[in-house]
Amino acid sequence: MKRIWDRVPPLARGVAIVALIAVVVVVLSLEPVLATVGGLLQIAFFLAIAFFLFLLWRERRGDLEAWSEWNRRVFYAAIVLAVVDIGMAIGLGWPSGPDALAFVLVLSACVYVVVRIWRIEHRY
Repeated sequence: MKRIWDRVPPLARGVAIVALIAVVVVVLSLEPVLATVGGLLQIAFFLAIAFFLFLLWRERRGDLEAWSEWNRRVFYAAIVLAVVDIGMAIGLGWPSGPDALAFVLVLSACVYVVVRIWRIEHRY
């Protein structure tokens, strides 16, 4: 049996596993459970992003303290706004139409501000 399983291409194995899980979900009517697990995974993903940003901040905290007060506040504000923007998208559902445009514009502005201040403070 192991030889047969090893001969199957990895993509086909992956598709077969996903199809098997889909059949089990449909046959046992587990759609509400799947929706709950999906919601928990979205929350976990958001918390993982926040934890990564915290670790990044903790590692670079000394460098950031050497910046001017204004640039440091704007930098932190842009990061907090980006986290809130992503949190709203995850919590309220991914936006569509004009809301999606606003989401992308706010996130783009935050990234622009963070990169711009980082470059200003790291001129040699």
